[in-house]
Amino acid sequence: MVLQQLQVNSLEDQARLFFEKSEGEWNSQRRYYTLKQEKPPQEVCSRLKIRFLAAGCQELKELELMHGLTEELKGGSEVLWDSNEAVEGGQNISKGSTVFGVLGDGLYRDRGFHTPKPIIARYRFTEEMTLCLRTEYSGSAFEEEIKLIGDLYRTRQTIISRAQEEIMIGQYLEKRIV
Repeated sequence: MVLQQLQVNSLEDQARLFFEKSEGEWNSQRRYYTLKQEKPPQEVCSRLKIRFLAAGCQELKELELMHGLTEELKGGSEVLWDSNEAVEGGQNISKGSTVFGVLGDGLYRDRGFHTPKPIIARYRFTEEMTLCLRTEYSGSAFEEEIKLIGDLYRTRQTIISRAQEEIMIGQYLEKRIV
């Protein structure tokens, strides 16, 4: 993996650097906790492929069109996933892809967690390599924190709320494999 040396002058620069450093293949072990219901957590294993997208690339141009943007997205990522239940012989529960692009403090996506429609998240960094997102649509809010730990690990946590009440927490440990 070759990283460009970026001088981090803006939120967009910081996001581009984060996306560049996230490029590669990852194994993701996840656990989803449903709150206020007595049921065991759902365990999922995923293979992620993350590709950095530079400003002006075809994928970001298509994302700009989806969102009706007149200004160019400054960079982004394409993420492909293949998820299975984390039990012996577990069935495939999700397979797909999404494209992210940044402009200002907006993280533009071609789809949401629970919708195929384009969405916009607000993002910020709490530390140099800790990206925090907040997305709202269809009466739900999704707060996510993604933290790069060195070159080999990422942690993620997602809190899903509806009507200002937390209903699910997802926790993830991701290890780089390529």
